[in-house]
Amino acid sequence: MTDSRLSRRAFLQGCSAAATAGVLTPYFFTANAAEQDLPQAASDRFRIGAIGMRYQGSVVAEKAVAHGDIVAICDVDREIAEKAREQFGGKAELYEDYRKLLDRKDIEIITIGSPDHWHAAMVIDACRAGKDVYVEKPLTLTVEEGQQIAQVVRETGRVVQVGSWQRSDHRFRLAVEMVRQGRIGDLQRVDIVLGKNVTGGPFEVKDPPPHLNWDLWQGQTPAVPYIQERCHYTFRWWYEYSGGQMTDWGAHHLDIGQWAINAQPIEVRGQAKYPDVPNGYNVAIDYYAEYQYPGGVIMTVADNGRNGIMFTGTTGRIFVNRGSIEGKPVEDLADQSLERDAFRIYAHDNLDRPARMGKLDSIVNHMGNFFDCVKTRNTPISDVVSQHQSATTCHIGNIAMRLGRPLKWDAQAEHFVDDEAANALLRREQRDGYQAG
Repeated sequence: MTDSRLSRRAFLQGCSAAATAGVLTPYFFTANAAEQDLPQAASDRFRIGAIGMRYQGSVVAEKAVAHGDIVAICDVDREIAEKAREQFGGKAELYEDYRKLLDRKDIEIITIGSPDHWHAAMVIDACRAGKDVYVEKPLTLTVEEGQQIAQVVRETGRVVQVGSWQRSDHRFRLAVEMVRQGRIGDLQRVDIVLGKNVTGGPFEVKDPPPHLNWDLWQGQTPAVPYIQERCHYTFRWWYEYSGGQMTDWGAHHLDIGQWAINAQPIEVRGQAKYPDVPNGYNVAIDYYAEYQYPGGVIMTVADNGRNGIMFTGTTGRIFVNRGSIEGKPVEDLADQSLERDAFRIYAHDNLDRPARMGKLDSIVNHMGNFFDCVKTRNTPISDVVSQHQSATTCHIGNIAMRLGRPLKWDAQAEHFVDDEAANALLRREQRDGYQAG
């Protein structure tokens, strides 16, 4: 197509094909890396070390094998590591301590799917070891960790992609682009629904299983007796290791909301109820946060309602989630398509190639963008600066909930204004031997 605008006919044809693939009302599709751009010979394939292989870590590694070979696997749970080795051909060398994996000079790429409290140390150590990194979201456990990561990436020049893959999804990118191009008038508010945090407990204290290095799993966090529900997927319902939905779904949806606003907050307030269950999950039972941005834009975050993001402007509204993008401004694209050469958000390589129906896979696309940038040394779509800012927005929302009062935020200095108690929560004490930075 030589014209810079998508025609009505092309749009409607795309919608018809997308409906067949189970996709609702897209404008244009981002694509997987084209086959001719993937490594074709063994000598062209990257050598990858995969760290943290419970569920999402294996998902991420599976996407990376389109571009390289998994030659080393690290997990503190031996059973998980062995299962991952079989998943990826049975030849990868196994490690319990990721630092020994990083010592291998032949490994160029690191994927990280560990729990949140390990992200910062692993990213920093990998960059200093000369590796490029794909790390799961959220990037950090605290604001201070984001500052440290950003500094190390600047110093080392490594390529780091954060797994906030909604940035590579056609629906979310279209929503952000339409907001940026004024298709809903002046943006007034962004309303986000994340979903409830999981509740549970008290849980039984046990001896850790022999295949799990419980001390190493805990890392920087305070050493406590083993409870099965503290680790693997359910780690995210403990504030020691994560931030509940605010940093799980929030790392996706708040990132998209803030991408559209194109600014950082200047004030945040929050309220929440917390459980009081010995040896039980300790994230908020009910929660709500509200952010104020320059120009009067408000972003709200709630735990109840339809999961997704609603953008409201002076002339229209757009709702987007992983299943749909809806609203009259979206319907109007059939006759009033966006100017392709006027796009204001990230446009790079495989994100903008024509799509092939039936191959709409945002994580592959996000991974493809990472490997494109490894080759070109360009900045990926979910770089550490943007993702540190988005994670920070999640973190200060959790802090406002905990304190239960409005907090003024200085985004440039990255601290709260005249509030020592709030600023003390921007960092956490780290256990000796496990400090990041």
